[in-house]
Amino acid sequence: MELSKDSIKALVKMMKEEMLLDIDPYSFVSPSAYDTAWLAMVPADSNQPCSMEPMFRVCLDWVLKNQTQEGFWGECDAHGNPTLESLPATLASVIALKKWNVGKENAEKGLAFIRANAEYLLAGHQNQFPRWFAIVFPGMIELARKTGLDLDFPHHLKGLLMDIFFEREQILESDKELAAGGAYPSLLSYLEVLPSLYAANEQEIMKNLSGDGSLFQSPSATACAFMATGNKDCLAYLQSLIEKCGNNGVPPTYPMDEELIKLGLANQLERLGLAEHFTQQIEEILTQVYQTYTKESSSEKSNSVASVATQLQKDSLAFRLLRTHGYNISPWSLCWFLNDDEIVDHIEKNQEFFSSVMLNVYRATDVMFSGEYELEEARSFSRKVLEKVVSKGTGSDNDVFTKSSAFQKMMEEELSLPWVARLDHLEHRAWIEQNEMNALWPGKTCFHRYKYSAIAT
Repeated sequence: MELSKDSIKALVKMMKEEMLLDIDPYSFVSPSAYDTAWLAMVPADSNQPCSMEPMFRVCLDWVLKNQTQEGFWGECDAHGNPTLESLPATLASVIALKKWNVGKENAEKGLAFIRANAEYLLAGHQNQFPRWFAIVFPGMIELARKTGLDLDFPHHLKGLLMDIFFEREQILESDKELAAGGAYPSLLSYLEVLPSLYAANEQEIMKNLSGDGSLFQSPSATACAFMATGNKDCLAYLQSLIEKCGNNGVPPTYPMDEELIKLGLANQLERLGLAEHFTQQIEEILTQVYQTYTKESSSEKSNSVASVATQLQKDSLAFRLLRTHGYNISPWSLCWFLNDDEIVDHIEKNQEFFSSVMLNVYRATDVMFSGEYELEEARSFSRKVLEKVVSKGTGSDNDVFTKSSAFQKMMEEELSLPWVARLDHLEHRAWIEQNEMNALWPGKTCFHRYKYSAIAT
């Protein structure tokens, strides 16, 4: 049905009122069923793990209310189909329900989903499971069995499951020392699923707590750390998280960069072809961001490999949007990472993980001026990374949560077709059709994404 101009204006006005007045950036980000379920497992009395009451009832209620009709929890693609991430998210949700003896029908439906769909979801990733999945899924299977859940996987699937468990052992053996040295994501950010042989002791947990009381800003790992130690700082972090997001489920990472969320929102509106209806709102976002970038020098950028993906995602979006809107912004606001050999080496060694970030860096260099050699270097570096990822036939989604032919196609088009040769309306159409790619930045077990209801497509 074709809408009239008046109807379109009314819809735009409604969207502005709902989306951009007194904006709460957290309200735009999809919650993580996996992390919410872990908070739902925390007992009311940390000194009595067998307590019959959850500390965060609001999270348990969220789990009860947010199961899909198909029986799973977690990420789905643009067509509503479950992704690989739905397997550990569903297991975590079922375990939380089992722990508090509620939602029996929900739990049975969740287990039925896993039995019916595990083979299909796993078979699509045989011999190339994402690192996070090879760590998390075996741990959740072990926890489910300890909880008394009967997973009852088909016999012919057991060989593939053994391969995943073996892959986990290889990762844990090879990455423990590397992760302790600052690699991302750190193994301790997966504390909730580490086997006892590799699990950290209380002293190591305390040593790695951030100033906000979290373990690598991971709600699930911090929930586990609190249950293991009863640390008051961990509790304060979890309580702050619940106060901010509890009713809507918790995000994969907390706190989040609110400016990055707003930049992603402005970018999303432009990619969808809706920018002309939100000129004032986009300009307000960019004015705020520009003030931040004019006060910040490249030497103040985070040099931690653990945060470089988020920082580069933000810088690339900011640079492109600010330049296309006429702001005078230095190339070094984007190219700072080239001066850090450790970061460059880390990106090259983790190409799949950084592919979505490098795609945004590459797109940002579309708006460089003649003689900006640092941007030429950034373009050459990001293109080299993307070409290697494309040649492998995999993309960012393969390493973070699922294999994505849509992302593969997007990278190929960016590399083959110059920006100035594209037609805006075709670009908007392609973005709408590929709206499952509306990721903000990689999380521990999934991308930070916009809620589908947040932006009309």
